[in-house]
Amino acid sequence: MDILYLLIPLSAVLLLAIVGVFGWAVFHGQFEDVQREGERILTDD
Repeated sequence: MDILYLLIPLSAVLLLAIVGVFGWAVFHGQFEDVQREGERILTDD
């Protein structure tokens, strides 16, 4: 039962970190043109 006092805050911190990284990626344009990037790996330069 004592392990829950460690795991619950740790999971909350991990969740906030994941949301923060996802928010950073969205606001820095990482998901702007995913269709072109998917086609780029299939074409030969």
